[in-house]
Amino acid sequence: MQQIKVWLSAARLRTLPLSISGILVGNALSLNQPDFSWSLFVLMLLTAISFQIISNFANDYGDGVKGTDNENRIGPKRVLQQGLLSKQVLKNGIIVMSLVALLLACILIFIAFGAQSLVYGAIFFVLALLSVWAAISYTVGVKAYGYRGLGDFFVLLFFGGVGVLGSYFIQLKAFSWPVLLLGLAIGLFSAAVLNLNNMRDRINDGVVGKKTLVVLLGAKAAKRYHFILIGSAMLLITIVFLITSCTFFWIPFIALIPLIMHLIRIIKISDPKQFDPELKKVALSTFFLSVLIFITLLIG
Repeated sequence: MQQIKVWLSAARLRTLPLSISGILVGNALSLNQPDFSWSLFVLMLLTAISFQIISNFANDYGDGVKGTDNENRIGPKRVLQQGLLSKQVLKNGIIVMSLVALLLACILIFIAFGAQSLVYGAIFFVLALLSVWAAISYTVGVKAYGYRGLGDFFVLLFFGGVGVLGSYFIQLKAFSWPVLLLGLAIGLFSAAVLNLNNMRDRINDGVVGKKTLVVLLGAKAAKRYHFILIGSAMLLITIVFLITSCTFFWIPFIALIPLIMHLIRIIKISDPKQFDPELKKVALSTFFLSVLIFITLLIG
C-alpha cells in the first residue's frame, strides 16, 4: 500500500485534469456529428493521461538527477528528491508507462482508422512516438528542451495542437476554424500553467542552470508574458462562441471569472511562493472551462 502511494505521488494526480482538457474540447466540437464515437473518446482520455504520467515520472527523474530538485525548490517534494524511489526504479516506471501509452495509442489508432487509412494511422503513430519523446525530453538528457526555454512551445504544441486538433480529427477526419482557435486557446492556458510553475521556481532554476523562458525573460517580463497568454486565450474563446450558433454560448464564460481574478492576484504577487496556489487555480479553471465547453456543445 505504501509503495502504491509513492507511485501515485510520482504520478502527480493534480496535473491530470489539465492533461485531458484538450481531449474534452476536441471531442466537444464533434459531439453532435453522426460519426462521433464514445469509445474513441474514452481511449483518447486514457492515452492523454498516460502521456502526462510519463511526463511527471520523467520530470521527477530528470530534475532529480540534475540536482534541480533541491532544498531550495519551492514546489511539492518529489519522490526521487525524497529518496522514496531509486533512479533505476523510477526509470523503469518511465519505460513501463511509455509502453502502456503506446499500446493505448495503437489500440486507439486501429479503432479510429483500421487498415483502410494507413496514412492517417502512420501519422498518428508518429505523433504518439513524439508525445512520448516530448514527455521524457522536457527534463531528461543533456539536451532537455525544458532547460533551454522551449517548454512553453512544446506545451502549446501538444496540449493545444495535438490534444484538441488531434482528437477532433480522430473523430471526424477533418478540421475546422473553431477547433483551430480553441486548440490554440487551450494551448495558451496550458502554457500559462507552466509559466506559473517557472515563475515560482525562477530563482532556484537560475542558480542550477535551468534556463526556462521565465529565467530568460526575468520576473517583470514573465508577468507581462503571463497576461498575454491568459488574455489571448480568453479572446480566442470569446471569438469562437461569438461566431458559433449555440443556444447556451454563455456557459463557458463562467470559467473565465476565476481567471480574471487570478490576473488581478498576479499583479500583487512579489513572493515566488505565492505563485504555487495560482498554478492550481489556472490548471483547474482550464479543466473547468473544457468541461463547460463539452456540456454546452452537448446540450446544443
